[in-house]
Amino acid sequence: MDTVRIGYVGTDGRSFLAALETGRATSELYPGSYRGVVVRGTPAMPPFAARMGWPVEFLPVSEHAVPAYAEALTGAFREGRLDYALIMPEALVFDGLVDQVAEAGFGDRLIGLTQAGAFLEADKIAAKHLCREAGIPVAPDWRELDARDYRSVLTACLEYLHAFGGAVLKYPYSAGGKGARIILDAWQIREVYDGLIADYKQDYIRLCGKKGPWPLLLEARMSGVEISFTILVDRAGHHRILPTALDYPERFAAPPGPDNPITGGMGSISPHPLESPELLELADRELARPLVAALKARGILRPCVLYPGCFVSFGADFRPTAIRVCEINIRPGEPEFQPVVRRLRNLGALVTAMAEGRLQEVAPEVRQDQISLCVALVTGPGGPKQQKGYPWSLTKGEPLDIDFEYFEKKRILVVPSAMDFEEGRFKSDGSRVAYLLANGTVKPGESPARVAETLRQRLLTAFDGGRIRVIPRENPAGNRLDLRRDIGLHYLKAEHLRAGLTPRG
Repeated sequence: MDTVRIGYVGTDGRSFLAALETGRATSELYPGSYRGVVVRGTPAMPPFAARMGWPVEFLPVSEHAVPAYAEALTGAFREGRLDYALIMPEALVFDGLVDQVAEAGFGDRLIGLTQAGAFLEADKIAAKHLCREAGIPVAPDWRELDARDYRSVLTACLEYLHAFGGAVLKYPYSAGGKGARIILDAWQIREVYDGLIADYKQDYIRLCGKKGPWPLLLEARMSGVEISFTILVDRAGHHRILPTALDYPERFAAPPGPDNPITGGMGSISPHPLESPELLELADRELARPLVAALKARGILRPCVLYPGCFVSFGADFRPTAIRVCEINIRPGEPEFQPVVRRLRNLGALVTAMAEGRLQEVAPEVRQDQISLCVALVTGPGGPKQQKGYPWSLTKGEPLDIDFEYFEKKRILVVPSAMDFEEGRFKSDGSRVAYLLANGTVKPGESPARVAETLRQRLLTAFDGGRIRVIPRENPAGNRLDLRRDIGLHYLKAEHLRAGLTPRG
C-alpha cells in the first residue's frame, strides 16, 4: 500500500501535532498508510521530532512568504514528495497561496480557500453580509461604523448597553484573534475605543488611507456559551463536523478587558463539556449546511476548513435551543485543533477525502471515551527591558530545560511551537513557546469532570515542578514560562450546573 504524504503548512504547534498524529494514529475503520509532513515549521521542530523518534517529515521553505511556500509546495507535488497539503495560517490564504499553487497546476492538491473566499475571515463586515444572505443567525443587532467618528461609536455603544447589556467593537480585518474588544459599562467605552484605535491605526492607514473612512464593526453583546465548530469541506460540498473543543482565549482567568486581552489562545479541552449529538445536529442544520451552500452559490467553494465561533443557548436540560455566529475563520483553530486531533484516529483519511471530493465516504473516527487537555506555555514577564510578557512585549533567545523522561513517564505530550534550536539547545522564540497535552479515558460510570481535573492537575504538577523551564537570564533557577491554571475547570462547572437534574429520554 502506497503511503499518502500530507503536508500541514505553518509554523505553530497545530501543524506539528497534526503531522504527528497523521503518521502515528491507527484507524480501525479506514485502513491506509499516511505520513504527516510539516511544511516549514520552526527550527526546533526537526531536532525535537528526531529526539522523540516521531514519524514526522519536514519540507523546508526558504522564508515565511507566499512565493516561497508556493515554490516549495509545487516542487514537492511535482516530484511526488507530497500528495496533499492543508494550510493552517489564515494569512497565507489571504495573500493568495492557493491561487499561486493553482496557477502552477496543483490547486487540487491544496486545501484552503482562494483569495476570493478569504473575506470570510479577512473582512468581518463582508462575512456578516454573507450570513444575512444565507440565513445564518448572528448577533441580534450589528452596525457598520466609521472608526474615525467617535460620536457615532459612543452613541451606538450607549444604545447597545441599554438594549443588550454590552457591545463589542471589532477591527473588521485580520487581527490574529485579537481584534474584538468587549464593553460592559459606559465607563469602558472611551478606554476600549482608544485602545483599539491605537492598536490598529497603522493598519487602518495602510488599508484605508489617513482620511478614511475606517470601517468598524459594532455588535450587540451576545450571551450564552461560546462554542466553535471545526467543519471539514470537500470540493463537492460534502462536509463533516469534528468534535468540539472549549477555548480559553483570554490571557488570564478573568473576564476580558483592557488589562486582560483576547490572545491567540491559552489552552483548550476536547470535547466541550456541553457537546451533545443535539448540539452537533443544530450546528449542522443552522450553520454548516447554509454556509457551504452560500460558498457554492458564490462560486468560491473549495476543499477547506471552516471554523465558526458561536454563542449557543441552552434549556434547563442542557439541550441546545439556539445558535448564533460570532465570526467565521477559514482554518483550524489554535490551540483548539490540537486536543481535537488527539482524539481522532483517521485524520489522514479525512484530509485525503477532502482533497479527493469524497468526504461523504469518511466520517471522523473519534475516541469517544477520551478527554484531551491542552495548555499553552507562554513567555512570562521580565527580561533586560522589563518586558510585560505574552501577548505584549517578549523576551527571546533564552534556553529551555525539558525533562523528557518525566513527560514520557507521565504520558504528557510536549509540542514545540515558538521555539528555536541553536548550538545544540532548544531556546524560546517568544510568544507561545510550547504546549502540554494529556489524554484521559472516561470509564463507564466515571465522572468526566473527575477525569478532566486529573489531567489538569497532572499538567500543573509538571509545570510547578519545573519539568519544563525557560531559564531567565537574571535567575538560572527560575522559569520564564507562564500558563493559565484554570484550563479544563469548566468540566467541574458543568457538573455543578447539572447536579440534581434527572436525565430525560
